[in-house]
Amino acid sequence: MDFYGFYTGKIFDAYQFLGAHITDHGVTFRTFAPGASKISVIGEFNGWQDCEMKKINDGQFWECHIDNAEEGMMYKYRIYDKSGRCQDHCDPYGFGMELRPASASYIRDLRSYRFSDTKWMTSRSDCQNEPLNIYEIHMGSFRKPSEEADDWYNYEEMADILIPYLKKNGYNYLEVMPLNEYPCDESWGYQSTGFFSPTSRYGTADQLKAFIDACHQNSIGVIMDFVPVHFALDNYALAQYDGTALYEYPHNAVGVSEWGSCNFMHSRGEVRSFLQSAANYWLTEYHIDGLRMDAISRAIYWQGDPGRGVNMSAVEFMKNMNQGLKQLHPSAILAAEDSTSFPNVTKKVSEGGLGFDYKWDMGWMNDTLDYFRTDPQYRSTDYHKLTFSMMYYYDDQFLLPLSHDEVVHGKATILQKMNGDYEAKFPQARAFYMYMYAHPGKKLNFMGNEIGHFREWDEKREQDWNLLDFPAHQSFHKFMMDLNHIYLQHPAFYEKDYKTDGFEWLDCHGEDECVYAFARSGKKERLIAAFNFSDQAQADYTLKIPAAKSLRPLLNSDWEEYGGSTKKSAQPLELKNTEISLSLKPFTAAFYLAV
Repeated sequence: MDFYGFYTGKIFDAYQFLGAHITDHGVTFRTFAPGASKISVIGEFNGWQDCEMKKINDGQFWECHIDNAEEGMMYKYRIYDKSGRCQDHCDPYGFGMELRPASASYIRDLRSYRFSDTKWMTSRSDCQNEPLNIYEIHMGSFRKPSEEADDWYNYEEMADILIPYLKKNGYNYLEVMPLNEYPCDESWGYQSTGFFSPTSRYGTADQLKAFIDACHQNSIGVIMDFVPVHFALDNYALAQYDGTALYEYPHNAVGVSEWGSCNFMHSRGEVRSFLQSAANYWLTEYHIDGLRMDAISRAIYWQGDPGRGVNMSAVEFMKNMNQGLKQLHPSAILAAEDSTSFPNVTKKVSEGGLGFDYKWDMGWMNDTLDYFRTDPQYRSTDYHKLTFSMMYYYDDQFLLPLSHDEVVHGKATILQKMNGDYEAKFPQARAFYMYMYAHPGKKLNFMGNEIGHFREWDEKREQDWNLLDFPAHQSFHKFMMDLNHIYLQHPAFYEKDYKTDGFEWLDCHGEDECVYAFARSGKKERLIAAFNFSDQAQADYTLKIPAAKSLRPLLNSDWEEYGGSTKKSAQPLELKNTEISLSLKPFTAAFYLAV
């Protein structure tokens, strides 16, 4: 390992030196603990009795070799601080951990699994000019073998369940909420204790690799949530690891997050190397196709508060990490969950940016959902909540998210958010989703959104799949499947997502009628999207479309097969002098191919 690089926060491979590494004769254990006075390895191989480690290199690293230690055995580090007090810790660089509430690390052989996804890995891209339709899931509550909270399918079983569903429904990427080990189910993995350990809730490291391999062989990319901002405060993990604040800040004013977890101290090179190595580990060892980085606003600004100023150490860390990851993995996707207006999040580091590929457009999400919550009679007042996103859209490369955060904690599900009674929600939701998929930017939907889930998400229960016994939900699900496949099949929806000639307003001043229209263009096709978000029909809506002779219907949210009242038709509509008169029923949207 490059020790100078480790201390200065420059390296991405610290896990190849630190942790438990299988050799020809046993296992070598190494840990970084400059504040410790003594450390022992305890585990199954020595009856959990002390086997003292020795200081190596500059005296801040500790090492021990144990001949009879083997793959699959459990171990911990017993760390004594300067006062002689001891605490048993899992390995910060451990490649596996026990299921909570137990906390031992597992010896894992990273070389044991052989991937068969060469074709995918050599041809994948970051999807800048390609479709990116992401299905976000919590692995333990998509489907469950039983109603027991602690009963989960393992990674390989999930491959057989999930992959056919993704293909049938038209999703080409999967985003999984954190798969690192974590102690509290309710944290969903965002408060980690094992940054290099796949959670044992769903099986072993090799089973996770097999799941990702199977996804790739079915042309499905896998993005994983990664948390470089904070970690769990459990005393057996990173907190006070060597008896000192090694990974966290020593003062609570900036050391404790709003969730009660410990904030990483990004000014320390050792911390930066730890996090960079963890990010690279998932991309390298598990063939993960991208990382969605959580709570980036809390890294950019002290405690996420712009009033407290920019945390320059954290900003420099993100620049170095993203630049290094893109050099190592040019086709991997790096996405930032950032709700702030901090500039240039998706610009290259060499151009003064943070180096992410995508930024979640939280403004679009909030404004759009607020609009659809509003009673139709007041939507004319809020008309420009839907046009505002294109005022700033080209400032960054945005991804449109309807994530797990929008369907929990009393916020209501996406379908519930639609204004009106049960029957009125479905046509509005169909029109809403057509607006989302026509709007520039990549797409993300949380599990359950596609079937019109009514119950807020609960990590202990599987989705309410019985909803598909009801005609309204069946029809809505069919609509979502068709919308997804149309998005994947038509380059005008994605080919020029971040080019100004890929989008053109045709009508953004229909305030009184709550109508909107715009064109999306690819290299070889042009699509027209028209929307009526009012509760009144627009029987003679005249639209001027330059350079078009006819419109071929592609999708209509009011077709009978989706629960609407309009008969499906592919009959072209002819324009006269570049003008056409459309009939838009209440709460409807229509896509056309312009010829």
